Amino acid sequence: MKIVFRFFFLAALVALGVWLWFVLFPSPERIIRARLTLLARTGSFTSGETYLAKLAITQRLAGYFATNVEVNIDVPGRVQHTFVGRDEIQQAAFAARTSLSGLKVQFPDINVTVAADKQSAVADLTVEANVAGDRDSIVQEMKFTFRQTDGEWLITRIETVRTLS
Repeated sequence: MKIVFRFFFLAALVALGVWLWFVLFPSPERIIRARLTLLARTGSFTSGETYLAKLAITQRLAGYFATNVEVNIDVPGRVQHTFVGRDEIQQAAFAARTSLSGLKVQFPDINVTVAADKQSAVADLTVEANVAGDRDSIVQEMKFTFRQTDGEWLITRIETVRTLS
C-alpha cells in the first residue's frame, strides 16, 4: 500500500513540475499566440470610450509593433492601404476608434512557425472583424512576421494573403 501511495505521490510531483515548467517557460509559439489574442482584444472596442481611453488604448496597441513595422492591407471590396511605422498604426487605430461605433476583432485560427534561430517567427492566421452596424463580417487571411527584440515578440510586418476567389 505504501508503494502505491509513493508512486502516486511521485507521479503527482512530476506532473506538477512539468506544469510549472510550461507555465514559467512558455514556448515562443505559445507566447506569440497569447500576444495575438491580446492584440485582437485590444483592437476590439464598443462605443462609449472617452477620448483619453481611446488615446491610452491606441498607445497600448502600438506597443505590439516594432518601430519600423510595415503593414500592407488589401481587403477586396473594402480597403487597400499601407502603413509604415508604429506611429502611423497608432494614428489609424485612433481614427478607427473615433469614427466607428464599434469593432470586434478575432483570430480564430493561428498557425505559428518559429525560425530555427528562435529570433523570428511567422504567424499565418485568419482575421475576422465585425464592424458595429455592418451586417457582414470581414474575413481575411493574413501573415504576421515577428522578431524578438529585447525579450519581447514584436510584429515587424503584416501582409494580406491572396486567396483564390
